[in-house]
Amino acid sequence: MKKILTRCRKNLVIFLTLLSFSLTVMIGTSGAQTPIKTTEILWDTDDVPHIYAKNNQDLFYAFGWAQMHSHGNLILRLYGQARGKAALYWGEDYLPSDRWVRIMGIPGRSQEWYEAQDPIFRDYLDRFAAGMNAYVEKYSDRIDDTVKQVLPLTGVDVLAHLQRVLNFSFVVHPGRVAALTKVPEAFLEQFYSFAPEEKGQKITYSPFLSDIGSNAWAIAPSRSASGHALLLTNPHLPWSDFFLWYEAHLISPDINAYGATLVGIPVLNMAFNEHLGWSHTVNTYDGWDAYELTLEDGGYQFDDRVKAFTTGQEILTIKQQNNQFRQESLTIKQSVHGPIVFEQEGVAIALRVAGLTESGALEQWWNMAKSQNLSEFETALQQLQIPMFTVMYADRDGHILHLFNGHVPVRSEGDFKFWSGLIPGNTSQTLWTKYHSYQDLPKVLDPPSGWLQNTNDPPWSTTFPIAINADDYPPYLAPQTPMDLRAQHSAKLLTSDEKISLKEMIEYKHSTHMELAQRLLDDLIPLAQSHSNPLVREAAQILADWNYRADGNSRGAVLFAFWAEAMDYSNLFAIPWDKNSPLTTPDGLADAQMAIATLETVVTQVKNKYGSLSVPWGEVFRFEAHGLDLPGNGGSSDLGIFRHFTFIPSENGQYKAVGGESYIAAVEFSQPVRAHVLNSYGNKTQPRTSANQKQLKLTSEKQLRPAWYSRQDVERHLVERCVLY
Repeated sequence: MKKILTRCRKNLVIFLTLLSFSLTVMIGTSGAQTPIKTTEILWDTDDVPHIYAKNNQDLFYAFGWAQMHSHGNLILRLYGQARGKAALYWGEDYLPSDRWVRIMGIPGRSQEWYEAQDPIFRDYLDRFAAGMNAYVEKYSDRIDDTVKQVLPLTGVDVLAHLQRVLNFSFVVHPGRVAALTKVPEAFLEQFYSFAPEEKGQKITYSPFLSDIGSNAWAIAPSRSASGHALLLTNPHLPWSDFFLWYEAHLISPDINAYGATLVGIPVLNMAFNEHLGWSHTVNTYDGWDAYELTLEDGGYQFDDRVKAFTTGQEILTIKQQNNQFRQESLTIKQSVHGPIVFEQEGVAIALRVAGLTESGALEQWWNMAKSQNLSEFETALQQLQIPMFTVMYADRDGHILHLFNGHVPVRSEGDFKFWSGLIPGNTSQTLWTKYHSYQDLPKVLDPPSGWLQNTNDPPWSTTFPIAINADDYPPYLAPQTPMDLRAQHSAKLLTSDEKISLKEMIEYKHSTHMELAQRLLDDLIPLAQSHSNPLVREAAQILADWNYRADGNSRGAVLFAFWAEAMDYSNLFAIPWDKNSPLTTPDGLADAQMAIATLETVVTQVKNKYGSLSVPWGEVFRFEAHGLDLPGNGGSSDLGIFRHFTFIPSENGQYKAVGGESYIAAVEFSQPVRAHVLNSYGNKTQPRTSANQKQLKLTSEKQLRPAWYSRQDVERHLVERCVLY
């Protein structure tokens, strides 16, 4: 290994900044055209690392170093869990996680994935791990002693973490499987570590049980005020654990890409360069199936015979509170479908997960970030290694693209609803073995509308007029369900403006308009105005004066949201959704009597709880982190809000955000490229910094900040320079 020079210094004097700038090779917006003589990390005022590397090996090394600097304790804990040895390191609370990881076969499969990597890219993974190890060796005092036992990290660990996150959390996780069983609590207790306050009571929130989603837009030059394509990246994920985004800028002779990755991942998952960019959303993708097996004679019924399980044993070691250790034997059963995850009263559930033989997701993301045009980008997409996610793309040449990406199983029968339930496992007719090709997947390039959107809705509503016809695809590929209100809100924002500027896109991206209120209040308010209860009449006036937004100072939003939550959503509308009127239905109240009775109950609750029916939204819904407690805005997708946040009950009748809008990038592919970004909760957990507070304040204020992409801008906003080689 090369000797590491590693000089990290704070940039406190403007003179020194200008001097170092004059001695450094210039990297402009056109990319790394001049050889880079020094591998270094330039930390800006928002804790974002801008990594300039002499070659790709150094780039991956430095990226590992940077991630350990920003999230060291978290990464080591996550990697320990991905090994299936977390209980050995940290005790009983991690035993369920170890069971899930071992039964899913993550450790052994990660070694197989590592050996299957292209030798050059395998070296990149090793270098990423080496950078993390070297950081801890250099700054051991900055890492908690409790997590150091995971060291040293390897390229296999990187792939184990990737597999746990992608295949066994995004594609499928214990909470989703539990929903199909008759005793979900028992299932979850086997595979999920409950926090102490969750045991013995209803779980109000957990990253495993929460919805994960995103918004994404691509706008063609024909609909752009500047004549340049626009791209919006807007994922909605929990604000904790491996769902945290890490914002970074990677520059080498082969790449100049700015974006974000899930913490611990060595490449950018969503990014832009001076030529193009892409975003992801969690798509309506079914890449796993739970098979119900009938047990017989120690095996299971399959094609009119009894087939034996493949059985193995693993030993789990669990650290005890007295620093002693105990061991537990774990029996792992496999059917032809996959591992057995639940067994009771003559029935077993086997889990089959797509994409477990495809090991190249990281290299595909790397190739996407290096691409310079649509042709190169599609070549990367056609590798089809990333197991799921919508791809939303835009470029400097004016192209926009939507791809329903994923390892979609080729199934012999049934629609999406059928494959979302328990599948009969007694026949080979339901056992899929192949995936659809890239050519089979729904996609649209440069639609006549000039815009594309996705808010986790099926691909059929990506633009209007409809560009992807559901009838042209197998019925199991994606659901044909009503277009939800967040998706309708998204499409209406795009259709309402013929020429959208970057500034306007950012404004629309922050929309807190409640589409649900627009559909129902014209029926509810007249009922409330004529009610005998004066408190209900007062509510009618508040709702009539309200602008349907969930901004921090919005009055009426809390009252409406509480009423909507108390209503039965499945029987709420008088007019159901109609595919011929996709952006104006559903509409109207189905049961006026129930609606007004519910409002009468809710007004009393709100009055007693907050002292006023017109309590501002931001007094009830809060952004709490990094020692700050700020007014919140935005809210649930169920309300038809584009700016989605997940709030859970907190103290004093308040609710705090625990997920939703996280990393955001609004990009215009002008020359030079322009971008505004934000990482809502900050870019560092080790330790907390004032820069994190700045990000949360911007979130509360519905603001983004400029992305420093050119070398000149990076130097102007430099806080610390760390020279590695």
